[in-house]
Amino acid sequence: MRQEGVPGQPAGFGARDAEGSACLTEFQVGQQFPDKEEALLSVKTYSIRRGVQYKVVESDYRRYVGKCSEFGNGCTWLIRLSLRQRKGVWEVKHYNGPHTCLATSISTDHRSLDYHVISAFIMPMVRADASVSIKVLLNATTTHFEFRPTYRRVWLAKQKAVALIYGDWDESYNELPRWVLGVQLTMAGTVAVLKMSPDRVSGQLDESRAYFHRLFWTFSPCNEAFRHCKPLISIDGTHLYGKYGGTLLVAIAQDGNSNILPVAFALVESENAESWSFFLSHLREHVTPQPGLLVISDRHNGIKAALEAPDGGWLPPSAYRAFCIRHVAANFALTFKGKDAKRLLVNAAYAKTEVEFYYWFDILRSEDPAMCDWANRIEYSLWTQHCDEGRRFRHMMTNISECVNSILKGVRNLPVCSLVKATYGKLAELFVRKGREAEAQIGTGQQFSQHLVKCIEVNLKTARCFTVIVYDRDNSEFTVVETTPTGSFSLGSYRVSLASQTCDCGYFQALHFPCPHALACCAYSRLTWEPYVH
Repeated sequence: MRQEGVPGQPAGFGARDAEGSACLTEFQVGQQFPDKEEALLSVKTYSIRRGVQYKVVESDYRRYVGKCSEFGNGCTWLIRLSLRQRKGVWEVKHYNGPHTCLATSISTDHRSLDYHVISAFIMPMVRADASVSIKVLLNATTTHFEFRPTYRRVWLAKQKAVALIYGDWDESYNELPRWVLGVQLTMAGTVAVLKMSPDRVSGQLDESRAYFHRLFWTFSPCNEAFRHCKPLISIDGTHLYGKYGGTLLVAIAQDGNSNILPVAFALVESENAESWSFFLSHLREHVTPQPGLLVISDRHNGIKAALEAPDGGWLPPSAYRAFCIRHVAANFALTFKGKDAKRLLVNAAYAKTEVEFYYWFDILRSEDPAMCDWANRIEYSLWTQHCDEGRRFRHMMTNISECVNSILKGVRNLPVCSLVKATYGKLAELFVRKGREAEAQIGTGQQFSQHLVKCIEVNLKTARCFTVIVYDRDNSEFTVVETTPTGSFSLGSYRVSLASQTCDCGYFQALHFPCPHALACCAYSRLTWEPYVH
């Protein structure tokens, strides 16, 4: 806030000392403010810090007059500000001060501590982190002004601060179509589907007036990159915390190097069958036309209805569905208490072989047969790894979606256009950074990620403890006996098929790269392991 005082006079209230705290000096005749809002903010802040109340006598586009609430009862405090039209500034024309009354505020709140004052105070905090909670802002305001405003007043103050920093909430909806069109014109392949709904006036639909309903968008680099990712997506929805609320739907993929890639977004009113159908239908049409795709999600009824729609393109064999085991376990825990029972269910879900699955499932049955009855109501292919036919790539949860939600936490508090712009900006940074990493990897001649190479190296060392005792050259099938490092006794035998890329241990088909037993077979047959990486 810029203030100008009469030469030779101290700065008025609202000036800042060396530590940035508000000063308690009095106003001065001739003191100037850049606009009326700054002048009123200074008067209000002065009253709050003094612990006194004042009332507005006159206020219009040219002048502002305020006087103490006890004016005439022993206090003569009065301030008159006017607009100097030639300079365009507001100036203190008359001032009677300081207050000669005692501080009258005995409540924990102060009426001058409105959302305009609070917004000016919290502006730096919101600018630094748009996701800062109302509770944090409320506590900071209380500490600074020594009065505690209501939660809603702080919420309104934050909405005003966000609007001043990122644009008006209402105008953002008008700006959004223009910005999206600009991106589509400059970045070929970008898809944006904006759905408007006619306004309802007196119970009748007015087609001449429409409002924002839903938006689906995906950027062309995301669309291109998904062709090189694992054939699965994780979908999830997260609430928006701005002035008008809503829900952000996201579809996330992951490549073979464990890099997370957001592929599509949608702004909708809430999570329901219609909004999920809108998102998933456009996702299928514009981003994920590949057959055999796996969709990992929670058990939301809206997702279920959208995926099971006959014309949606998400029914087997075109696509398959799997549940997030964390959500399944959370629903399970609502009926059956105790961490041990929940742990047994999760262990059974993560089991890679049928034998391992029934080992944990039988323990669960011994705890309470009703637990198994509950689990049996859900089709095994939806929540267990041993029945997923290798489609999960070991993704048992929607945690990659939640990672992106945490990254987008700050933008969920922004106007819609700023939110969409933020996804563009964050993805642009991601592709630039990953592009440089890829160039560096190509420069070193690496074909696979360092993570995968380390896994293979560990498996190669482990493979020295296995012996291939049966070899079927025609069918590329092996029987591998696991032994102790000394070879003193056997720990088990496994059937391996390099042709079908399966092993009795379950790791080969679940991870889609050679397990120790498969590596032993490759070494026995003098084959390289690289062709057996998905």
